[in-house]
Amino acid sequence: MVDLVLIAFIIVPNLGGIIGGLVTVANLPWYEKLKKPDWRPPNWAFGPIWVVMYSLIGYSSYLIFKSGDWTKDPIRQALLVYGTDLLVNWLWTPIFFGLKNIKLALYDILLLDAVTVANALLFYHINSMAGYLYIPYMIWLVLATALNYEILRDNPDAQGIKHLEHSKVHHN
Repeated sequence: MVDLVLIAFIIVPNLGGIIGGLVTVANLPWYEKLKKPDWRPPNWAFGPIWVVMYSLIGYSSYLIFKSGDWTKDPIRQALLVYGTDLLVNWLWTPIFFGLKNIKLALYDILLLDAVTVANALLFYHINSMAGYLYIPYMIWLVLATALNYEILRDNPDAQGIKHLEHSKVHHN
């Protein structure tokens, strides 16, 4: 029998990713003109990687939800932190790609890093597998944070630029 609750827990984080993907695609011309480090993943890799990450954390949250009474602590607290984690994650794309505010996006992802570690620890104390499922996500966030930092460092004039044809943004 299909577990619709499990499916919902996996789909919900991916919905934010899909919306973020639409924002990203609409702003790829701006992103392509930014100077980026040689080690960055190719553009085509981001979508599949995020689907895996969102699915892992969605399944992880499902394990927590099924671990007991989700209306009482510590499960309620862990799921609230998870919701915060998703919200902070989902805000990054509109900040970086929509507002083209690389510095604010860096602050957002640093907050996301902290919330994600807290979330993983809370999950681990309730269900160790749920905590372990956060490890790939945390590794990916380290890379994403470093990429955001390097793009900010290497494109100081790109802050909030809406129209590249009038900007001094570097080509990669």
